[in-house]
Amino acid sequence: MPKDPRIKKVLVIGSGPIIIGQAAEFDYSGTQACRALKAEGIETVLLNSNPATIMTDPDVADHVYIEPMTLEVVERILDIEKPDSVLPNLGGQMGLNLSMELARSGYLDRTGIRLLACKPETIDRAEDRELFKETMEKLHQPIIPSEVVETLEDALACADRIGYPVIVRPAFTMGGTGGGICENKAKLIEIGTNGLRLSPIHQILVEKCIAGWKEIEYEVMRDHKGNVITVCNMENLDPVGIHTGDSVVVAPSQTLTDHEYQMLRTAALDIITELGIEGGCNCQFALKPDSFDYAVIEVNPRVSRSSALASKATGYPIAKVATKIAIGYTLDEITNDVTGKTCACFEPALDYIVVKYPKWPFDKFVYADKSLGTQMMATGEVMSIGNSFEAAMMKAVSSIELGMDTLTHKPFEELSDDEIVDHMHVQDAERVFCVYEALKRGIDHETIYRITKIDWWFLDKMQHLADLEKGLAKCEGVLSEAQYKEAKKYGFQDKTIKRLAKVDKLPVENYRAGFKMVDTCAAEFSANTPYFYSTYDGDNEAAEFIAEKEAKAAEKGEPKKKKVLVFGSGPIRIGQGIEFDYCSVHCVWTLKKHGCEAILVNNNPETVSTDFDTGDRLYFDPLNPESVDNIIATEKPDACVVQFGGQTAIKLAKHMDEIGLPILGTPADAIDEAEDRERFDELLERCNIPRAPGRTVFNLEEALAAADEIGLPVLMRPSYVLGGQNMIVAYTKADVIEYMGVITEHVDMDHPVLLDKYIMGTECEVDAICDGENYLIPGIMEQVERTGVHSGDSISVYPSFSISDKVKGIILQYAKKLGLGIGIVGLFNVQFIVDPEDNVSVIEVNPRSSRTVPFLSKATGYSLADIATDVILGLSLKEQGFFDIYPAEKERWYVKAPVFSFNKIRGLDAYLTPEMKSTGEAIGYDRTMTRALYKALQASGMKLQNYGTVLATIADRDKEEALPLIRRFYRLGFNIEATAGTATFLKENGIRTHVLGKISDGSDEIPNALRQGHIAYVINTRDPGSSGRDGIKIRRIATEHNVTLFTALDTIRVLLDVLEETTLTISTIDA
Repeated sequence: MPKDPRIKKVLVIGSGPIIIGQAAEFDYSGTQACRALKAEGIETVLLNSNPATIMTDPDVADHVYIEPMTLEVVERILDIEKPDSVLPNLGGQMGLNLSMELARSGYLDRTGIRLLACKPETIDRAEDRELFKETMEKLHQPIIPSEVVETLEDALACADRIGYPVIVRPAFTMGGTGGGICENKAKLIEIGTNGLRLSPIHQILVEKCIAGWKEIEYEVMRDHKGNVITVCNMENLDPVGIHTGDSVVVAPSQTLTDHEYQMLRTAALDIITELGIEGGCNCQFALKPDSFDYAVIEVNPRVSRSSALASKATGYPIAKVATKIAIGYTLDEITNDVTGKTCACFEPALDYIVVKYPKWPFDKFVYADKSLGTQMMATGEVMSIGNSFEAAMMKAVSSIELGMDTLTHKPFEELSDDEIVDHMHVQDAERVFCVYEALKRGIDHETIYRITKIDWWFLDKMQHLADLEKGLAKCEGVLSEAQYKEAKKYGFQDKTIKRLAKVDKLPVENYRAGFKMVDTCAAEFSANTPYFYSTYDGDNEAAEFIAEKEAKAAEKGEPKKKKVLVFGSGPIRIGQGIEFDYCSVHCVWTLKKHGCEAILVNNNPETVSTDFDTGDRLYFDPLNPESVDNIIATEKPDACVVQFGGQTAIKLAKHMDEIGLPILGTPADAIDEAEDRERFDELLERCNIPRAPGRTVFNLEEALAAADEIGLPVLMRPSYVLGGQNMIVAYTKADVIEYMGVITEHVDMDHPVLLDKYIMGTECEVDAICDGENYLIPGIMEQVERTGVHSGDSISVYPSFSISDKVKGIILQYAKKLGLGIGIVGLFNVQFIVDPEDNVSVIEVNPRSSRTVPFLSKATGYSLADIATDVILGLSLKEQGFFDIYPAEKERWYVKAPVFSFNKIRGLDAYLTPEMKSTGEAIGYDRTMTRALYKALQASGMKLQNYGTVLATIADRDKEEALPLIRRFYRLGFNIEATAGTATFLKENGIRTHVLGKISDGSDEIPNALRQGHIAYVINTRDPGSSGRDGIKIRRIATEHNVTLFTALDTIRVLLDVLEETTLTISTIDA
């Protein structure tokens, strides 16, 4: 039947800020949903608190609310907008949980507003562990022995009945949050307590651990008439026991027999039918190897992270189809936009293999625990496509940006065979590389399988790669054409072959890849909106497609369009997130408006940029020079764009310059001048712009000498990095020695380490646009936290709130000098320090888009990426109507608050430093700064409590500054608890304080207080150079138990402003 005529206005609930387990995939799905609704003439309302998304652009929905995602806020929006329906299943777990809160509160029943796609009871049957178990039993679907419990005592009793090890799965959480494998009672007490706290309904599932079984997923679709299809099935390389978000995933499955495939497919379709889900659904199964025994692990009654992968792997627009089903269409009425011919009830067919490889933050956090389990730790992922598993796997490893071009991990080469075998028992982020090393050494497959339970098929394919690599290494300068072409076929890059074979010249010069099409139907039908992947099998469907398209245009007498290659930003990682995809998409859209052909290159399946209809063509390939050269050989573009794809794209600028492909915008030499320390210092000197004294060093001896010359403390970081990666403040020589030891082990030392004098002050930044003659600075952002905390981890406020007009003038003048002096054309970002005497120094210039572009664009109303794209296409700022250098500041306040995922990454210290640690951001805006701060903090997920207990452990150097802050908590009625030194200081100053014993003295008082949940806030600061082992433990326990933690006094100051504004004050009549 056609669209439901009752649906006139729909509220779409987004997924909120990016955290581990819920990332950019929901920007993709939410954007598709809003566009699909608007195309049907349905008035669309959007709620999402993440300013970095395309979804929250003002023209994606008819009414966009970037507000805190709470029940109170959503009810107020519904009161204002009065939609007839809510779409809950495209905003991840956040959207689903908020929808269930609406249902449970009775609001939906009172107002008659409908939940589309799935009824509340459907969501409950999938998400509530007890109801899910009952549903599976009704269907006679096997499930793992388990019990749903609501107390720790019941969890322990259950584990005794079913036997250890057990897995804990909290209800209504995402990314395995709060779950884990418990080998014994002590571990169950720890994980069970935390899981019960983190579940919104305080419920956990305790199930028998079946680690070692295969993990298989099916992405299925259903409409209200009961039509059901399988979009894609996927297989984890890792067995059950590692979260699917942390596993290498292959699509379609490779190791199942037809009987196994059909058995699980039937089960998935039966489950979605019984649950009555209308739209997309993800079913996860465990399959016992060498048998037909299986069990249902879980069902996600919504578009999920795996849905994004399945959608990009097949070309089937899952989110769009799910939205159309939600408003009444059936699968046979929906056209597949990729082919333009088939309908959505055709199951996709794949004639290639897809590999998804996780992107973990361990290259950034070298001290974090790399071990993997049932709680997800990856911040993002890459997807690669190949004609074989080997080729796809090699592309994935290249795309993940670890500096690797094969699966050989150098540290493993230094281990003995026994050590390699021992390490394979460790389930960590490097185990695939350890297995590969074992295969290279000839360790038998039986041993590897027994330890890892990785299927023999995968071991055989990885053995093939290992044999190819060993074969190349035996060439010793003599490489045959046949051997070369064989290596190319399976994914080896030219530079890798030269290195391994020790040859300077290859047997075939300019041996180029061809490209095949992702068309959802294994080439049975032609595709309208194709995207491509590279192969070396002789075909080039991309060249054929381009030639046919250009011939048709020529027949019609249409002028030839300018072709522009746009490089994306690769996988989501800390420091380079969804903001860069936002900029890339805006660039593509603006290019298309100007009549250009926009050709995207990216490898991230979670993003809007890799959606089927964002660019004119999409190449799903690694962002490295050789892959790009292959694309250029086929496309023959007129120019490329590097300034919107973060550091990933910027790193390609030099190569583009070398091969002579014009770069639209800032040229490669100007980029190098901004990024190269010595050239940048010379520029600052020419422009008479001050900066902190600094040096470049390549080794420990130079670093110690520079620290002596400049004077401690110093800020240390590698050059050419993003997100403050591996950046610290060194307060002592011991810090310098330790840092250089770590950095030389983990970072490519082709580029030097930068060492600067650390200046304490206020940090400000601007995003600016320069057209070569004039410039536009839409706003100055000021950080709440002083220097020493990375700007990405700071609370950022627009307009600036404390700097003088004189300082603003200096900032504007310096930004102008830098933009014109470097030769910027397009976007650039400048960061400044303002010291207490109002002296302004430059920290750095980024000759590209930055993390703050989406936030500032939405705060000021100037779409910076669009304006910058116009500029790089030759349209001056004045021609665009921009005559003011610094437009009038908004009367409303806008606050960007960081969002952290500390509870997901074990061993990561939550102390805020110059190295960025946040995974996302949220926005708050209002007429007063305090109200905007309140909204931003609330939207970031911070628990804002106006009563309770504050635990304070304050470093000696901070005690005087902290005193008035603690006093403000005390006056608000908070209880104060502290360790001995801090407690003595507070008591001496008239604040009643309860003393807690130090952890290092053997006391459990602080850990117990944090675990029991009565601590509202923890304030923990440390002295420079102090190891602070007690502090590390306090911060770890606080984050694991979701207790709000502060390590910067500036953050506490604004929190208190908020609490004092929002707390009802009680006093005597004469007070």
